[in-house]
Order: sequence, then structure tokens, then C-alpha cells
Amino acid sequence: MEPTGVLVVGSITADVTAFSRRLPRRGETVLGDDFTLLLGGKGANQAVSAARAGAPTWMVGCVGQDPFRDIVLSGLESHGVTLTEVRTVEGRTGVAHIRVDASGENDIVITPLANASLDTGMVDASIQAVRGRVGVLLLQLEIPIEVACHAAEAGSAAGLTVILDPAPAQELPGNVWRHLDIVTPNESEASALTGIEVTDVASAERAASWFLDRGVKHALITLGSAGALSVTADRTRHFPAYPVTPVDTTAAGDAFTGFLGGALAARLDVDTAIQYGMAAGALATTRPGASSSLPDKAAAEALISTDALLEGAAR
Repeated sequence: MEPTGVLVVGSITADVTAFSRRLPRRGETVLGDDFTLLLGGKGANQAVSAARAGAPTWMVGCVGQDPFRDIVLSGLESHGVTLTEVRTVEGRTGVAHIRVDASGENDIVITPLANASLDTGMVDASIQAVRGRVGVLLLQLEIPIEVACHAAEAGSAAGLTVILDPAPAQELPGNVWRHLDIVTPNESEASALTGIEVTDVASAERAASWFLDRGVKHALITLGSAGALSVTADRTRHFPAYPVTPVDTTAAGDAFTGFLGGALAARLDVDTAIQYGMAAGALATTRPGASSSLPDKAAAEALISTDALLEGAAR
């Protein structure tokens, strides 16, 4: 079968990132080491990641009428993301303020601004506009919740494989879960959504069952250095992590979900798609920034191949 494309409905922001040896304590000022201003937003990051995985990718989102608009649109376009479904609205483009310490850990304050203007009518029009050209729909939660939930239902009704990265974690209507083919929370997001503290593979399996009980077909919980746990009604499989030295964990989850979606759009089997996602997520932690850290398909394939050779030699 011919490969299909990916449609991403989500946020687009200008990421203002400060790097310092450590993060300041409450009320404290510290001197930083570097600063970047780049394309960001979980939606845009997923779109760039899917495109870099080789999938034709369309972005559905909103930007404002300010200088940040040109920065984010040129960033998307430079990575091959199609912009026909991006709307320019009144006001300012969304902004994320990110702080990263020397260990690669970060904290983020997101100001949605134009992202709050995305509505269900825009989503419906975009799904119709790309009908027949996409097979996978990627979602996150940096846009209005009602719009994300509507997109899940509309995407499912259109026959798309609907994948939700439930970040930032927040309570969702109970009827949204049955429209999701795959949900990809990390440990903290799975804990917040299910009420089950996820600390290891066993607790991740219990959290995954929570999602399946509510209608999700496949719960895929990422566990950082502990890998990822894939749970469906038919089987449970743990995928070990690819060993890397992290510099900045920003956008690792977006790289994972974007590559996962891109691989599924290319008609790869789900286990291979997960391996692509995990390799991309691992590689994204080895470089600073959000969209600037997202790897391409060749890099992901090289990591997968190298790891397979090392495993073979170990045996």
C-alpha cells in the first residue's frame, strides 16, 4: 500500500530558551550561558518530527500578526511541513519560556495567545482539505481542550489513526478516550491522568490498563531511561531505551510521537514504529532546543542499527 501523510492539530509557539548551570530558586537571579529563539510548541514539534521521519505532513494551528509569526512559519516550512492549514489570527503568536540547566532538565511556561483561537470549524475544514492524503492524526493539549477532543472524534470518524500525547496533562472528558487509537503519556502524565503513581514498568502497566478500560486501543507509556511500555488488549511489551547522554529533554516526547506517527503513516508495523519513535526521542535529548534538536530519519535508523549490532555482539 502507498504511504500516507500525517495531519497535526496543535500548538505553534516561539520558544524563548535560556540555558544556565542551574535553575534559579524562588526569587533568585542566576547568570545564564546561552539563549535561543526558535520554532516550538508541541504541535509544531510533532509536525517537524513527522516530516523529518519522511512523512508528508500538514500543520493545523494558529499564529498571530507579529514578528514571531515569520519565525515560526519559516521554521515549519524549512523542515518540509505544509502550511496551507495554518491560520493567521488577530493578536500575538504563542510563546513558550523555557529554562534548561546543565543536566538537561527544564521547566516551561507556555502562553497560548494565538493558539487559543484554533476552533472546531478550522479542524473540520482541514480534515476535509487533506482527506485521502493523510492516514494519521497527531494531537496534544496545548490548544483548547474542546478543540483537541473534537479533533479526536472527527479524525476517528474520518478513518484516521488518532494518536494523543496528553501533554500538558489535564482532565479530559470521559468520552474522548474511545476515539483514540494510541495514547503516549510519559510517567508524570500517566500518573496525573490515572491517579496511579508510575515509577516502574509494573506501575506503568497498571496505568496502561486504566486507558484501555476507557476505550483507548493502545497505551504506550514512555519511561525515560527505562524505555517504554506498550499495552494493548492482546499483549504487553517492554521496549528498552536507547543509551544516550542527555543534554536537554525538551521536545523528546514530541520527537517520539512525531516519528511514531510518521512511521505508521508509512505503513510500518507498530513495533518498528515504536522503535523509530524511541530512537528519535533519545536523539532529541542529545541536542539543546526544541525543533532544533529533532533528528532526521537517517539518524534514527543509524541509532537503531548501532544498538542492534551492539545487542548482537553482547549475545
